[in-house]
Amino acid sequence: MKRIASLLLIGTALTATGCARVRGHQGYLADQTLIAGIQPGIDNRGSVEKTLGRPTFGGQFDAKDWYYVSRETKQLAFSQPKPVSQMVLHVRFDAAGNVAAIDKTGVEKVASINPIKDKTPTLGRHSSFFSEVFGNIGTVGSTTPGAATQDNPGGSSGN
Repeated sequence: MKRIASLLLIGTALTATGCARVRGHQGYLADQTLIAGIQPGIDNRGSVEKTLGRPTFGGQFDAKDWYYVSRETKQLAFSQPKPVSQMVLHVRFDAAGNVAAIDKTGVEKVASINPIKDKTPTLGRHSSFFSEVFGNIGTVGSTTPGAATQDNPGGSSGN
């Protein structure tokens, strides 16, 4: 009886360890004191880089924008990670390289999308399975070489 109880206890312990919560961090390690030290009109590119480090990425179309991105996630066992908190610090520079503005956004900007579905939505006509399979019968073209077809009304010379 003791042996069964100990095996049951070990089995329960092993099962419970598979359901542990996993916390993760991605991106920039934000220090709020350092971020608060960056002031528009006072700091420039060099001082921002010395204070905050290199940005996570620069602007796609303009080198005047720097982004520092940080995200905390949690997940249970084998489920998908879910964002707990997120910070995107957007530092904008003017033409002279001085800080023009600082914007900070959070987890409210996280969009939840589900790209995996049974069907891909398309525009245009809706056809059945049989019209997809047999729809081209009779519309592919003529059996006479060089004759005009629907997609080549002038025909070809057969060269």
